[in-house]
Amino acid sequence: MSKILNQQSQINNLKSTWYASWFDTPYYHILYKDRNYREAQIFMDNLTHYLNLPEKAKVLDLACGKGRHSIYLNQLGYNVIGADLSENSIAEANKNANETLHFVVHDKREPFQEKFDAIFNLFTSFGYFEKEKDNIKTLIAIKDSLSEYGFAVIDFMNVYTVLENLIPNEIKEVDGITFHIKRYLLDGFVTKEIDFETEGKKFHFTEKVRAYTLEDFQSMMNEAGIYLLDTFGDYKLKKFHKNTSERLIMIFK
Repeated sequence: MSKILNQQSQINNLKSTWYASWFDTPYYHILYKDRNYREAQIFMDNLTHYLNLPEKAKVLDLACGKGRHSIYLNQLGYNVIGADLSENSIAEANKNANETLHFVVHDKREPFQEKFDAIFNLFTSFGYFEKEKDNIKTLIAIKDSLSEYGFAVIDFMNVYTVLENLIPNEIKEVDGITFHIKRYLLDGFVTKEIDFETEGKKFHFTEKVRAYTLEDFQSMMNEAGIYLLDTFGDYKLKKFHKNTSERLIMIFK
């Protein structure tokens, strides 16, 4: 019981953070509504083929949002759990739940009791915590939630190309809302400030993601007792090149 209360306390504390408040609003999903779903499906096809997952494999989609990857993975025949801190996102994702697709509110720093054949942390859903030890704790939780023969995947931004192509200021109109976006590097975080006005109210949100390089991940994985098996640079699983790759995709266990 104390462990359950402790985890609930952690979740309550997290709700005051930027990612909990921003990701739990409808405006986050409006701003990013033009994400390429077909590209995401191709990525899942390539990834599951590369990992050679067994039929009906148990898959965890960690930081699943509204569950777009989870739903597609389930359609491929896998038993999927989607986990996210956002209660609103999980409530929306649960509309698609079935016997082999479930969604839960979960702090990704905590391991699951059950073990998974694959754990996916996708679309730069890592590096949000202010304290580096919490990001290492997340890696350890992922490792501890894998089955003996399981694999984990982190799909992260390639910080080299992100910083080289960073657009400092942008105005983006979506569904009648004009978003004013500022981007910059500050204290080791790639930071994005988002301002907009709707229904007579002004809003301000911030996104902050650690500017982790491959070398940073290797250092953290060594500390966490994790074995980095392979790296890729895009959703077609081409090799990673730090100066040109779109993504940093890491396979580990």
